[in-house]
Amino acid sequence: MAQELFREDAYLKNCEATVLAIDEKGIRLDRTVFYPTGGGQPGDHGTLTLADGRTIAIADTVKAGDDIAHVPAADAAVPAVGDKVTATVDWARRYRHMRMHTALHVMSAVIKGDVTGGQVNGDKSRLDFNLGADVPAKEHVTAEVNRLIALDRPVTPRWITDEELAARPELVKTMSVRPPSGAGRVRLLEIEGVDLQACGGTHVAHTSEIGTVECLKVENKGKMNRRFIIALAE
Repeated sequence: MAQELFREDAYLKNCEATVLAIDEKGIRLDRTVFYPTGGGQPGDHGTLTLADGRTIAIADTVKAGDDIAHVPAADAAVPAVGDKVTATVDWARRYRHMRMHTALHVMSAVIKGDVTGGQVNGDKSRLDFNLGADVPAKEHVTAEVNRLIALDRPVTPRWITDEELAARPELVKTMSVRPPSGAGRVRLLEIEGVDLQACGGTHVAHTSEIGTVECLKVENKGKMNRRFIIALAE
């Protein structure tokens, strides 16, 4: 099982690794900086560079049981088991996902309702909420999210035990997806004074890195389900 370096430091752009296996899912490494698709966040793209300088394009990163598989592009070469590689993420793409994912956490602190779904993307991202009659306008959401972002609060991952999470159900905001448990501990993401919830994704270190966001629209997705779509202002 790969050592998940991105869990401890989302700003690592590359690492040295060894190819452990290759199968129909992709390339398995002993350690990686690549985030696999999960929790509404897309898997990373990037490259694996061999010792002789050859480069293998990675078109996706996915979970493979308890491991991570790096999916090579259709026309990419395939390394051999035992090869040493330098794994490098597409940083521009990943960093936008980090900014967006953190922005969604801020929005979840503004909108008071259980989260029924969500998706992180580089251009537009969304959260769906189970809401009653009190549905905030997109202008209100935009103003409040940007007000909290401007506070420049630190964003910090920390860990609690499975038992602690079970005793604090309010830390799980998503109704559709439960955080992984059974390994003895669960990762939380804290935005100081703003939000605290279970999350395994990658995030920026301070809210100011998000920049200005805009709530583009609020969509009716059912009797009590409302979808809020946001974008980075630039």
